[in-house]
Amino acid sequence: MKQLFILYPSPHPARSRAIQAVQEAPDGWVVEIREPTRSLEQNALFHDICHAIAKSRLEWAGKKRTAAQWKVLLVSAHAVATKEGSELVPGLEGEFLNLRESTALMSVKRASSLIDYSMAFATTNGVKIEQPYKT
Repeated sequence: MKQLFILYPSPHPARSRAIQAVQEAPDGWVVEIREPTRSLEQNALFHDICHAIAKSRLEWAGKKRTAAQWKVLLVSAHAVATKEGSELVPGLEGEFLNLRESTALMSVKRASSLIDYSMAFATTNGVKIEQPYKT
């Protein structure tokens, strides 16, 4: 059984329920307190940006790229631009790949930064994003 509690300022009942669940949990169970990950809205907006760039006439390395390829390019570039860095390693079959961070594990703040970076890239390259921009 898995329980998830979103903590709000006291005296919100969710905080009390979380404390009670910890006190009642069987020995050996795990409690994790962490920053929330990116929202579904942020995920959808980032994918909309990737699809818009893919549908544009923009090319990278001499070719049109798919939305999935633009996602890899944007996440990698964002990591470098924000000093998170990147690591280019030989793959299992001798290909080269960039070991990049997971967008699913990004914090809300980090995902917001990725969206801002991606919007700036799109705008600089003449790509219009039709969905209202908000993070």
